[in-house]
Amino acid sequence: MTRPVPGICGVLTPDQYAVLREHGTERPFSSALNDEKRTGHFACADCGTVLFESSTKYESGSGWPSFWDIVPGAVGVQEDDSHGMRRIEVHCNTCQGHLGHVFPDGPPPTGLRYCINGLALNFVPQGLDGASDPGSAADR
Repeated sequence: MTRPVPGICGVLTPDQYAVLREHGTERPFSSALNDEKRTGHFACADCGTVLFESSTKYESGSGWPSFWDIVPGAVGVQEDDSHGMRRIEVHCNTCQGHLGHVFPDGPPPTGLRYCINGLALNFVPQGLDGASDPGSAADR
């Protein structure tokens, strides 16, 4: 049995800690969130900040949950030159947890693919979050 470890704001599993705090990457097609199709929000698994709306999730075939837009102000980016590659890393703007990477090969209207580790996210079905809707990205 693995023991939970403290995160910045909450308690994480060791696998979540490896992704969010040590910039790890989960195996492709290993997250149940790949198949999540309900209406709701995807929040940071550590601090709970709403990062993505379900209306922006799509099937990219990459093996990781993918989104074409973010909740404004929730996600930050920085260059990532690790592993001999040049990529753009994305992180939670509240707790700085590593989420994944963004690529310029996504669908309209943004042309972006936010390729996110499912371990970095919690799905909150609509009506269970107790918060107001941050607005539809499709309307932007």
